[in-house]
Amino acid sequence: MEELLYWIWLSKIPGLGSITTQRLLKIYSNPKEIWKETKEKLQKIEGIGEKIAQQITNKEYRKNLEEIANRMEQEKITLITLQDKDYPENLKHLYDKPISLYVKGDKKLLNQFSLALIGCRENSIYGKKVAIAISKGLARRKIITVSGLARGIDSISHQATLGENGKTIAVIGSGIENIYPKQNENLAKEIIKKGGAIVSEYAPTTRAERMNFPARNRIISGLSMGVIVIEAKKKSGTMSTVDFALEQGKAVFAVPGNITSKNAEGSNALLKQGAKCVTCMQDILEEYGVEE
Repeated sequence: MEELLYWIWLSKIPGLGSITTQRLLKIYSNPKEIWKETKEKLQKIEGIGEKIAQQITNKEYRKNLEEIANRMEQEKITLITLQDKDYPENLKHLYDKPISLYVKGDKKLLNQFSLALIGCRENSIYGKKVAIAISKGLARRKIITVSGLARGIDSISHQATLGENGKTIAVIGSGIENIYPKQNENLAKEIIKKGGAIVSEYAPTTRAERMNFPARNRIISGLSMGVIVIEAKKKSGTMSTVDFALEQGKAVFAVPGNITSKNAEGSNALLKQGAKCVTCMQDILEEYGVEE
């Protein structure tokens, strides 16, 4: 329990990014040693400085840790840290890997073959049909789907997977006990009930913040073997997930869309840039040697 409290504390500190935390853990080996260090010594470390040292030593972030840990036990929320043996293999290679992951549901899914489905929040009827068809197709073949529990294509993909008795992982940009958007609280419960998982790098009660979502996207692509773009505008969170996927060396698939639709501008541009065109399930399956 004591060790868990220090990891929870570390995840609560705002502005303490993955790269900086990795640097600290190389020096101090575990969060407890960082906790005990003085502000004066911390701020002398390369990449830390006075502002971050102030955050690390701020007593405000050291409050209510036992309360959070007890609540996690009640709600069956597990914390997987970078130093745990069951930390997701696909995330270990990311330079900005999450230091810890809060998981509710089946944590074993995080180390199994999965594909991400992403797209517009304001989806088209066409996008909905395609997301349902692909999600169901993957679920029938026992392939886990990953998405972000957002409105639109994310929600549709999760729901369609569940409808086919498949397993799905939702990576969120808020704490697990503060589901965003609120309208998806029941969907989150259904994901857990049907053997899926909700994942977050943020402490359980953390509110959704704008900056959390681009960070969340690197985990969506990181956990997955490939990313399937159902539809995407030119500038969107979907395209930021694609950027992470390319950076991580993951396969990128795109569904061609109506050339007059803003929802297809991003996905059609990806096809021009070399993304694998998806017009049927076989286009996805053959990439991984999965038989139809």
